[in-house]
Amino acid sequence: MSLATVHSRALDGLAAAPVTVEVHLANGLPSFTVVGLADTEVKEARERVRAALHNSGLSFPANKRITVNLAPADLPKEGGRFDLPMALGLLAANGQVDAGRLARLACAGELSLAGELRPVRGALAMALALRQSGTGQELVLPQASAAEAALVEGLVVREARHLLDVVTALQPEGEALPRATALPRTATQGLPDLADIHGQAGPKRALEVAAAGGHSLLMSGPPGTGKSMLAQRLPGLLPALDDEAALESAAVLSLAGQFDIARWGQRPFRAPHHSASSVALVGGGSPPRPGEISLAQHGVLFLDELPEFPRSALEALREPMETGRILISRAARQAEFPARFQLVAAMNPCPCGHLGNPMRACRCTPDQVARYQGRLSGPFLDRIDLLIDVPAVPPRELQTLAPGEPSAAVAARVAAARARAIARQGVANAQLPPPALAVHAVPDGAARALLERSAERLGWSARSFHRVLRVARTVADLDGADTLGSAHIAEAIQLRRGVPGAGG
Repeated sequence: MSLATVHSRALDGLAAAPVTVEVHLANGLPSFTVVGLADTEVKEARERVRAALHNSGLSFPANKRITVNLAPADLPKEGGRFDLPMALGLLAANGQVDAGRLARLACAGELSLAGELRPVRGALAMALALRQSGTGQELVLPQASAAEAALVEGLVVREARHLLDVVTALQPEGEALPRATALPRTATQGLPDLADIHGQAGPKRALEVAAAGGHSLLMSGPPGTGKSMLAQRLPGLLPALDDEAALESAAVLSLAGQFDIARWGQRPFRAPHHSASSVALVGGGSPPRPGEISLAQHGVLFLDELPEFPRSALEALREPMETGRILISRAARQAEFPARFQLVAAMNPCPCGHLGNPMRACRCTPDQVARYQGRLSGPFLDRIDLLIDVPAVPPRELQTLAPGEPSAAVAARVAAARARAIARQGVANAQLPPPALAVHAVPDGAARALLERSAERLGWSARSFHRVLRVARTVADLDGADTLGSAHIAEAIQLRRGVPGAGG
């Protein structure tokens, strides 16, 4: 046989499109050509495959004209994932492996010059796409990547350490490669505990409300008041991910090569530096890669020193915060990534950081304060649910304050409130669309009058009005109440008035 076909997958956003690797051997001047919109890394596979076959003791058809076609031809291919399919296609075309057994497999893997298999990005995305395709093919991956792919139920994943392992399994009488097994989900442990923070009862309550409803949160206060410590303790308050959400989160991290199997099932916590560009936050590049908002899928995105981020980067967050997705458009193609993240941000109230600090005078002029706070646009602040102050606590008082409530106790209340919301409406309160608010977030007469007076006095937009209703619904869930009362509305209003100049 001079023609062989091997099945593989190429990453296309979060999808993994099928790719057919066709290998043809012909007489003529010896050459090795790769076609099919392959980038430099894919074309370099020629040298890796040649060396891997030689060093593994396998025959390389050096006196043939070799053509490798990666179909479909208009789909970009990148990375070293096609090394293994190319090598197997060469061996099948040269009659060294059983082409019939090879047809029942889909494979990917990068080859070392010695023939060892190295992991590839996006193993979970490939496994999810292969299961959805319903072809019944088994997936062959390097051992490290196979452990990720095995998390997908309903799919047979085979692992291999070396090219020779795969070649031996493809002989007519060869034994199948060992099946990869999924590691069990590990309990969330080692997360910072809320008990470490003394005082700050108000911000702790805001953090509990944010966790219960999935609300975005912006904390403002002088340096050293515990804003970053509070944000780092939010993942420990959030309910555990279900299997489907855990797979979605892990699949995005796998695309970026940042998935840690030891943290399988845990909510991600992403904290990019304030020098991050808009592309770093929302994603981009060619081919498009996920950004920080997608890597925080079903987890927490913490933006410290919020006004120091480029304005263009913050404005790029506005649409994903509303829709839960990001569509990256380029001239040739588009890529869509999920972006269902929980935003937590921290900022100082002024350039020197001490505006409103009772222990230290602010040295900023009103004009400097206005310019600093003006770095955050009104439309961006309008999309944040909770806007709170984190006041400075004198060190003398810190010594006398008792340890705070542990995260486990708060997480239990959060889980009960979140379960109450899911049972009632199917989504967390932060994701309630406006029509559903009229059904599930109905204030009583006195509460509605309070809400309407506050909206008129503070000049709220319709979006702000709805966000206060969602927060009040969460406060009521934490209270175990079915109807929104005046106390629930009043607390929700107070939780949206913490940042100077952002009362609306």
